[in-house]
Amino acid sequence: MDALRILIADDHPIFRNGMRALLASIPGMEVVAEAAARDEAIAKAAELQPDMVLMDLQMPGIGGIEATRQILYASPHIRVLVVTMFEDDYSVFAAMRAGARGYIVKGASPDEMLRAVRSAGAGEAIFSPAIAVRLIDFFSAPRHPAPQQTFPELSDREREVLDLIAQGASNAEIATRLVLSPKTVRNHVSNIFSKLQVADRAHAIIRGRDAGLG
Repeated sequence: MDALRILIADDHPIFRNGMRALLASIPGMEVVAEAAARDEAIAKAAELQPDMVLMDLQMPGIGGIEATRQILYASPHIRVLVVTMFEDDYSVFAAMRAGARGYIVKGASPDEMLRAVRSAGAGEAIFSPAIAVRLIDFFSAPRHPAPQQTFPELSDREREVLDLIAQGASNAEIATRLVLSPKTVRNHVSNIFSKLQVADRAHAIIRGRDAGLG
């Protein structure tokens, strides 16, 4: 069988070196390149067409989620396995929406990491045990229609921004988590204030939390 060709995208040299050494110890795996930033990861994926990208979420530039989206838009056959420190629900679901095949945290053991690489390389969806529990909890929790029916005057994106506002997120944090420009976030926030007829962020938080957001 041909070797599984892998691109490691992470801005920490120590992690890249450790991952390269781990993968080099396993027959059938070949690290074809490394990337330390989003644009570099996108360019090398386009040039080398690896079978898999091990993608960190926090890299210089817009970050790993947008890099995943652009890589898969250009090359849908590439499998992206997110390897990150982030375990929050938003990061997990944002990565899945971008097209990642799996999600594993950097604290995983070498055996868990290799198992994840093999599974994702075979086309399976794979998650760290803690992430799998979060997904099960999310999908097994009672679904309330309120978030979609609440504030019908808001667009889906505005409702998503309001949900983050209700969580106490700043505009900069919202921009990072939704992969939007600061100007776009400001426009969404302004539209939300206008449509809900609230004067400021504090009142928007109250309205959002009263409706079950946040």
